[in-house]
Amino acid sequence: MINTFIGNLGHLMVIIAFVSAIVTAWSYYKYTTVAEIEKQSWRKFSRIFFYIHAVSAISIAVVLFNIIYNFRFEYFYAYSHASRALPVHYMISSFWEGQEGSFILWIFWDVLLGLFLIHTNKSWEGPVMVVFSLVQAFLVSMILGVVIGDLKIGSSPFILLRDVALAPIFDINPDFVPADGTGLNPLLQNIWMVIHPPTLFLGYASTLVPFAYLMAGLWTKRYKEWIRPALPWTIFSASILGMGIIMGAYWAYVTLNFGGYWNWDPVENASYVPWLIIVASIHTMITFKKSSTALKTSIVLVILQFILVLYATFLVRSGVLGDTSVHSFTDLGLSGQLLIYLFFFMFVAIFLSARAWKDIPTSDKEASVYSREFWVFIGATTLGLMAFQVILPTSIPVFNAIVEAFGGVSNVAPPADQVEFYTKFQLWFGVALALLTAVGQFFWWKKMDKTALKNALVTPYIVSLLVTALIISLTKVYDFTYMIILMAGTFTIVANSTILVKILKKSSLKLAGGSLAHIGLGMILIGVMFSSGYSDVISINNSGLTYKRDWEDELNKENVLLWINKPLKMKDYDVVYRGRNKKLKGVPGYVSVNKLEELDQVNKALATEDIVVDGEKYFSKGDEVDIILNENSYFQIEYYQDQELKFTLYPMSQPNPTMGLISSPDSRHFIDKDLYTHISAINSYGDPEWGDDQGYEVVPGEQFHLGDYVTTFEGGEVLEELEGVNLQEGDIAVKAHLLVYDNDREIKLDPVFLIRGNQIGKIPAINHDLGVKIQVENISPETNQFVFTMNSSQKDYVVMKALVKPYINVLWMGTIVMLMGFAVAIYRRYDEFVKMRDKGLE
Repeated sequence: MINTFIGNLGHLMVIIAFVSAIVTAWSYYKYTTVAEIEKQSWRKFSRIFFYIHAVSAISIAVVLFNIIYNFRFEYFYAYSHASRALPVHYMISSFWEGQEGSFILWIFWDVLLGLFLIHTNKSWEGPVMVVFSLVQAFLVSMILGVVIGDLKIGSSPFILLRDVALAPIFDINPDFVPADGTGLNPLLQNIWMVIHPPTLFLGYASTLVPFAYLMAGLWTKRYKEWIRPALPWTIFSASILGMGIIMGAYWAYVTLNFGGYWNWDPVENASYVPWLIIVASIHTMITFKKSSTALKTSIVLVILQFILVLYATFLVRSGVLGDTSVHSFTDLGLSGQLLIYLFFFMFVAIFLSARAWKDIPTSDKEASVYSREFWVFIGATTLGLMAFQVILPTSIPVFNAIVEAFGGVSNVAPPADQVEFYTKFQLWFGVALALLTAVGQFFWWKKMDKTALKNALVTPYIVSLLVTALIISLTKVYDFTYMIILMAGTFTIVANSTILVKILKKSSLKLAGGSLAHIGLGMILIGVMFSSGYSDVISINNSGLTYKRDWEDELNKENVLLWINKPLKMKDYDVVYRGRNKKLKGVPGYVSVNKLEELDQVNKALATEDIVVDGEKYFSKGDEVDIILNENSYFQIEYYQDQELKFTLYPMSQPNPTMGLISSPDSRHFIDKDLYTHISAINSYGDPEWGDDQGYEVVPGEQFHLGDYVTTFEGGEVLEELEGVNLQEGDIAVKAHLLVYDNDREIKLDPVFLIRGNQIGKIPAINHDLGVKIQVENISPETNQFVFTMNSSQKDYVVMKALVKPYINVLWMGTIVMLMGFAVAIYRRYDEFVKMRDKGLE
């Protein structure tokens, strides 16, 4: 039964949200421009409509999640992104997998930020909320789903499947509802994709706050005053967007199978570039607060960071990156709207800036080489060049589209090897930044001349050289480029640690944000150098086998074939593949598929033996169990040293009908490295092709070769009960006990021979791991001889890649330290703003 009410309610909330955003923008405009005597009534009116907008925007999110959570597959969005197999936390991911859901998430965050601003900064409320409400109107228009002739405004998440799909079933039965949806992209079935997108979108949304303060300042001619309330929000944007980027990098590391954390994909670049500009604007804004310089630079950078977020939105959602990115959305026909959105705010910002430019205060003070203003300018310029170097090649598909739109032909192609192209530039920019942050911090806290600078730097420089030399000798870093990177990273850590110690001795922790963030930068630089530059593939194929002809030579060379239970030497380890496992609801760890019999219901199975983990029984034989995403298999890979089991990894793979084999790696974390393992190819576990019959005649106690396996026939057992079979009087059921030796494993096979009157029944024993099916053909009571027939199929195997990522924890620790620095800086700047606001100076 189709539920149209919930979709109509969603449509209604979208319309209310759109209209209320426009009314709020108009009423706040009136509030800002009317005489003082009228302001109170206009403020009240404006707030009421923003509250209406907030309620309707939040209701949109609630309605869409209701559709997903309740499996309302009559709606196209739920059918396209959800399925009954998904656990609740992945249903949350499916909420923002589609474009419409991600726009709703963005709208939601802007609503919360707007509510916070209304109640924390009343002196800026009017002009700031005009900008906020206009942005909200544009965002809500992206999900309006209104079609007027050939004009399409937005794409609604509340469209019925029958209104989109052209399937003949809807001609026969318009009320047809699919039994299940197509499900969530397997690559997004990871806990990090539950928290990474909302964090990233909060970062995007928060860039609106400093932009809104800037536009309000330019409009109301408070050209300097906007800096103080905008600064903590700019740092907040850098912190949250940076955290989202880091989460995305970690998701790539633990989920994607390219074995890294950053692939310079265009969509990754689209979030990285605004972050660089945000960081640059933080430094120029702080410089203005300290010395009244760099105000115009701050204005340009704050505008640029918001426009770049809108440009990133266009890149990701217009479909223009469809051939160059694995992350981009498909085009929903919203490219025109996105461009209007981008150009509207760009032209408004340019207009307001140009109108006020001659009135914006500037400093005539010349920046000395020994001034903090000079070093901040150099640092901001470096960050700008970093952003430019990334955004220009990333925009090549946009350039080509523009040329083709005007009838031309463009053959400009993006870099063939993205990682090599971007890294060779960004790494040296990173070195320059590290050196700048090491030197620049000394200018930040006191005046410097040539002698003072020399005295301040000599100790950190000598300590850095000694520490670098020690690291080089211990880790055998002999590449000259890497030595420079290591030196730069060490220098900024030591120099900023020196400043940090002095700050903590003389003042409070809240002044230490910059030093902490810069220490984090140095750690990130060193971590990237080691984990990428010295990544070591230990799964080298020495067998001479070519696993797949369509694989590149490197893939065939860097993967090993593991037969089940057969150890393979791999650098310092002997590695053994032990079989496939599933995750069960309510059971810690993993459970072998050999203990489960799948049922027809989604994610349901029957326990074929007791499920026991660490001595605790969770399910008994015959119990129905819930599998967590049955399509996912976890391959048990054991690592041994000196015949002692050191650890076990469980990389996941899922055969996908459209995307091929989707693999998510598993890692063993050490203090100084990660051992990273993922599956490249697997044996099909579907209906096997059984070979020809092979016959065996054996007696109890006899040992023989069952195919490739030494096997002992332990004897037969007459059964009084047989599971699944109702034995009648006179029936004879005999179970044969076979013990198969597969390297260090003993595997039991128990085929059953059944006699009922003149009829014979044979229940074979099947082991997919070994690729063996055996049954009792006959029993000779006179000779006590059993006749077996065996058929073989492909023995279970995996093709696996393993590599060591040295000192990658330095990278992750560096990101945490950097975020801690941002958090301290946010606290300090917001505390300053609150104190000034409470004095009536804001």
